[in-house]
Amino acid sequence: MNNTKPGDGLKQLVLEKYDKIGQSSLQQKETGGCCGPSGCATIDYEVFADDYSQLSGYNKDADLGLGCGLPTEHAHIQPGDTVVDLGSGAGNDCFVARQITGESGRVIGVDFSPSMVQKARENAAKVGFTNVEFVQGDIEEMPLEDEIADVVVSNCVLNLVPDKMKAFTETYRILKPGGHFSISDVVTIGRMPEDLKHHAEMFAGCVSGAMDQDEYLDIVKKAGFKNLIIQKSKEIKLPDEVLRKTLNEAEYQQFLDSNVGIYSITLYGEK
Repeated sequence: MNNTKPGDGLKQLVLEKYDKIGQSSLQQKETGGCCGPSGCATIDYEVFADDYSQLSGYNKDADLGLGCGLPTEHAHIQPGDTVVDLGSGAGNDCFVARQITGESGRVIGVDFSPSMVQKARENAAKVGFTNVEFVQGDIEEMPLEDEIADVVVSNCVLNLVPDKMKAFTETYRILKPGGHFSISDVVTIGRMPEDLKHHAEMFAGCVSGAMDQDEYLDIVKKAGFKNLIIQKSKEIKLPDEVLRKTLNEAEYQQFLDSNVGIYSITLYGEK
């Protein structure tokens, strides 16, 4: 019996790419990622990254340049909160969140990649945090109990999840009543051409996995969230040389003809 599900191939692609970045960081090599410098595919998406260095709690060792926003800056985290970071990578957002929650709070990072979890745990040990923990898990099936979080954050990760409805349903499940999320993600204004939606290089580069903004917001609403606010939005302009290096001529022209706008948004929602 074939137990593979739609999206499993894309999940494997993402796992392999991000695990490679995590392994490189464990070896203290120069790294970067699918939404940051030195792209994990052939794509250099430094244009996505925002500067974390001015935020209190910033940990340089945990910043692999993989984000597309600053969700913790907009997340209204309070001292004593329990915060869950989806796709926590090397722990960057978790350490910023920990600075706000303080010793009375709790921060949990969830990541699909074993090497990322290992790197994040090493980073936490270096700074001596005992209330920051990292677990390996699938965002579509989180290994967390119901109603555990006051706040959920995520940075340029849910666009990589094939089943976004499951991801947001799980996010709703782990939030306490009255809890909220602040999620930075990549969306499009207009529809990505079907032939490019699962293009391997573009998917790992956080582009073809993105969906139309209106469709994205509709999924979030159907998962049960209310009072949605786009806290920040910025257009992402992919350099022409990046597109030409990634796509063949027909795909390149198809992308140009689609007039799709690519945006990084930070979205807030309440349970």
